[in-house]
Amino acid sequence: MNAAGGLLGKRKIELLKADENAGTDANVKELRRLKLSENIDFFCGITSSGNTPALGPVAEELKLLTIFVDGCTDFLFDKAVPNPHYIFRITNMQSADGVTCALGIAQTWPKTKRVAHIHPDYSYGRNAFDHVKVVMKKLMPQSEVVSEGWPKLGTTDFASHITEAIAAKPDLIVSSVWGGDYVAMYKQALRYGMFQKAKFASTIAFGVAPHALGKDHPEGVLAGVHSNYHFTYPGGDKWPLNKTFGEKYHARFNEYPNLQAEGGYMATHMLKSAIEKANRIGGGWPDDDAIITLLEGMMMAGPGGYVYIRPDNHQGYKDAVTGFSKNVPEYPFPILDPTRIITIPIRNITAPPGWPKGEPTSTYTWIDKTWPVVKA
Repeated sequence: MNAAGGLLGKRKIELLKADENAGTDANVKELRRLKLSENIDFFCGITSSGNTPALGPVAEELKLLTIFVDGCTDFLFDKAVPNPHYIFRITNMQSADGVTCALGIAQTWPKTKRVAHIHPDYSYGRNAFDHVKVVMKKLMPQSEVVSEGWPKLGTTDFASHITEAIAAKPDLIVSSVWGGDYVAMYKQALRYGMFQKAKFASTIAFGVAPHALGKDHPEGVLAGVHSNYHFTYPGGDKWPLNKTFGEKYHARFNEYPNLQAEGGYMATHMLKSAIEKANRIGGGWPDDDAIITLLEGMMMAGPGGYVYIRPDNHQGYKDAVTGFSKNVPEYPFPILDPTRIITIPIRNITAPPGWPKGEPTSTYTWIDKTWPVVKA
């Protein structure tokens, strides 16, 4: 964008960076400093679901146009900022990860009875557990939870959780452990033969930089991708945007894009599109309200498919995808098996507009109250 003169060909983008690992309180202070001292016009980023509910209200207070790339907790728009004006979010909500995983399980292993769980002991893991369980209650009523493991976020030793799950003799183990924690867990699980002793499904196994996984990763596990994005899907023969994005990203960074890369790309391009449309309508540099009006209801084609921003809650929606891990000669890490992709319209797994806020989430209560129980 800057090579072409910047936004509207006249305002180049200047990047100011901050480290999210500083913690929630420090992030809130830094956001205030960036707006009040650095006078930033736009904020983008955040990975942790523990940070967006704290930063969202502050961004609204500061009247700071914000697009969160991740930090996907339903709590952000269900409770923290139920009527957003300045803040938006591109990635799917946490609940969609759990629901997508459960639907993949129901489609692939519908007769499963004994289910063990291993989830990180914080909001994402609790959310994933709740939504996998409520969907399985509806679609697989014969299933039962036989074990729960709750490792702390950042755990490096998963042995006790792995052995506890195996000891319960499950048919299936479900996990939402992610990132570096997942890499540590799957490598330790290999030593215990976990993947031979039970089927395995994850909400977010592939929600990590692709190269972080090795060829030793088991094949045939249900591997969620988070944010409904993996650089190999949709394939370039069907969706050139993804192929072009992946090639350019790899040429620049010598690695393949992960979900945050795609999210940051979409956030920036949707902002650019809104600014350009507002300029065509009103002339000159548009104010924030004009940009916000154009972001609301926007649909844009991106690397992972179409993203739609719902006007009522400023949440980005993209059809869900999950699939099965497979090693192929083209890459030194596993990818989604292109012959076993599962896609789900996002409107089918998220609470519709106007659905009342609920506990633990609106999507949970919508599923619990409206989905029928499948008869065995």
